[in-house]
Amino acid sequence: MAAFTRLDKRLSHATGLTRSRAQITIRRGQVTVDGTVVRDPAFKVAPQAQVAWRECEVASPGHRYYMLNKPQGVICATSDESHRTVLDLLDIDNKKGLHVAGRLDIDTTGLVLISDDGDWSHRITAPRHKCPKRYRVTLVAPLDPASVAQFAEGMVLRNEAKKTQPAMLEILTPTDVRLTISEGKYHQVKRMFAAIGNHVTALHREAIGALQLDERLALGEYRPLSEAERMLLIA
Repeated sequence: MAAFTRLDKRLSHATGLTRSRAQITIRRGQVTVDGTVVRDPAFKVAPQAQVAWRECEVASPGHRYYMLNKPQGVICATSDESHRTVLDLLDIDNKKGLHVAGRLDIDTTGLVLISDDGDWSHRITAPRHKCPKRYRVTLVAPLDPASVAQFAEGMVLRNEAKKTQPAMLEILTPTDVRLTISEGKYHQVKRMFAAIGNHVTALHREAIGALQLDERLALGEYRPLSEAERMLLIA
């Protein structure tokens, strides 16, 4: 029979929080076990128990998986001498092995995934898997409705030989759109709108695959992925 684990140890291993910070979090009533708030860090947790931190399910100990709402001015790198990185935003003790699964430009905001599971990340980022990414895009000029067909058919970008893969464009207002692409070419979203004579003034990633950014996360905030959320991206 699998052994029971102390709640603070389970939370620490699953989230990267230090043991002392996990204990504080538990005592503040921010952690539940099978739907019940538990304030005792030494509480014994069964392997199959559902542990949640701030109402978000915490995966069983093992690899670590986070979603982050990236702000502007932060780069998707593990280290940099000139800019803050997404790892700098993680208030955890052990960042060894963590990497970004799906990068964003320095001035793009929104959903970034961070993990130490290379196989999982590869399933998300490898071009052959064509994992869709959805963006909210603000444009400088009103968009011609005919552009929907252009994006659906694919277009040749500057310095590219082949057309882009079909993309889904949804016009919300003349200068506010949603775009879903299944590629990750360099600055692709900005280059696609430049190809039709427009210019992107703001770009925000809302979703990767079936996983949507948690609207409760303010810019710069993060949380662990639940097991169900993790599986959404490799199903």
